[in-house]
Parts: sequence; C-alpha cells; structure tokens
Amino acid sequence: MRQCAYITVVVAFLFCETATTCGSSGKDLQSELSGLYERLVSSRNDEEKIGINDSIRILIGSYAVSDTAITHKFDGLRYLGQIISPDKKVKIINWNLILENHKSRYYCYIIHKPSRKEAGRVYTLEAEYRETPAECDRIYHDSDWYGSLYYDIMPVKKSGVENWIILGIDYGNQLITRKVIDVISFDKEGKLSLGRKWFVSGDVVKYREVFEYSSEAVMSLRFTDSGSIVFDHLVPVSPGLKDSMQHYAPDYSYDAYYFRDGMWRFEQNVDIRNRKD
Repeated sequence: MRQCAYITVVVAFLFCETATTCGSSGKDLQSELSGLYERLVSSRNDEEKIGINDSIRILIGSYAVSDTAITHKFDGLRYLGQIISPDKKVKIINWNLILENHKSRYYCYIIHKPSRKEAGRVYTLEAEYRETPAECDRIYHDSDWYGSLYYDIMPVKKSGVENWIILGIDYGNQLITRKVIDVISFDKEGKLSLGRKWFVSGDVVKYREVFEYSSEAVMSLRFTDSGSIVFDHLVPVSPGLKDSMQHYAPDYSYDAYYFRDGMWRFEQNVDIRNRKD
C-alpha cells in the first residue's frame, strides 16, 4: 500500500485569541496534530490507525466551525492538506487514511463563507478508496462523494453565480493514479454540489474531467496565471496498450481547458510558453 503522498500544505488551529496555546489541554494544536499524524503514518495496526484518525477528526471538526478557520493557516504541518480560494470564500481541508487490511479512506472538510457578515457553513465528506474513477456524467454531493485530495482552487463566476474549480489527485487504485478537475457550487439553501456540465471536449460535454495514468508516472495539472487549466497530454507507452490506463504516461506535450463563452473548452497540443489568452 502506498504511503500518504499528500504532504504539501497545512492546517490552522485557532480556537482562542492566540494561535499557539489553544484547546482545552493548553497544548499547541498544531503540535498535537503533527504528533497524531506521525503516529498514524508509522503505525501498522489498522485499529490503532482508526483510533488515531478519530482523534484527528475531532480536532479538525472543532476547528472547522471556528470563525477564523476560513482564512487562517499554519505552515509546516505534514500529511494534512489545506487550500483557500483567492476570494477567501471557500476553504478545503483534507487527508487520506492508509490502512493495511481494510479499504483506505479520504476525509474532507469544505468551509463556505459567502460574505464577512454571514456565518460559515461546514460540509463533512468521507469516501473509501475506489477502484473505478469518479463518473463524468453526474453531480455528486457531500453524502455520496467519490474521494480525492484537492490541492488547488480557483473561483469562476457565470451569469452572476459563484463556482469554484478544484484540482485533485486520487490514489484509490494501486496501479493507476487519477487527477480530476471538478466544480464546487452551493445553492440558495446552502446545498453543496460537485460537478457542472461545463467541460466541452469535441461533441462530449462533461460534469468533470478525470485523467488516469500509471502510478509510476507523474502528471502535471495546474492553473495558469491567465486562468486556463493546463495539463500533460497522456498516451500509452506502447500503441498496443491504448485500452490499459495503467500504462499511460505524459508525452511532453500539453493540453488545456480555456473558459470561453461560458464553457470550459478543451484544446489539444497547446504551446504553454507562447500562449496568450
């Protein structure tokens, strides 16, 4: 089983007026979480791991409902991902639990604060690792989430409606790594939706884009400064393997999605060095 690979960003804990000595025990919560995650990674006992993870969930659940959670960050905490949208209205905290003899799991907290005057709302998502990818022809909600580790977010408005594009990675299949482009939105009642019929590729219109490739390869998927989404073009390592996604890898060319006429439109073989949107 692959070890937890999501170690790039951090989570903040601020339950009182200072950021270093909060919590009922008086401990620095960042240090407490750091210790829990180190124990989680080093343990080889599933029951022990689940118990440690439950402690992490309690801490993060309490933190997520605090007033400062939407914008506050600590640096240096490994194994826990945190991203904040540039408009400061959405924050995502997530991590994965690697188990030895049971299905591994993803955990995600999405905080939505529409304005300074409105209280933030927290959505708790949980999913087991899946051998199959997220479907591209449907909308998901917090109750039936497919599972992913999100690492970047960008707000996009259409007809005055706020949406957030998110980029994620999924290790649910040991032979295949997946990356996903998805959309977060909230209706007037505050219901969370993942997916929007927005991604046009040829004659196909998808709710999200999912890429699959060899777990031994590395694929780039990122936002550009101009607001497009650029990614490695994936090909089979041999022509005879074109139906086997575990043998796909980048070929050093790039594709992209550009937001035009209210839709994300696919374009193949783009020159990311000279392109001006």
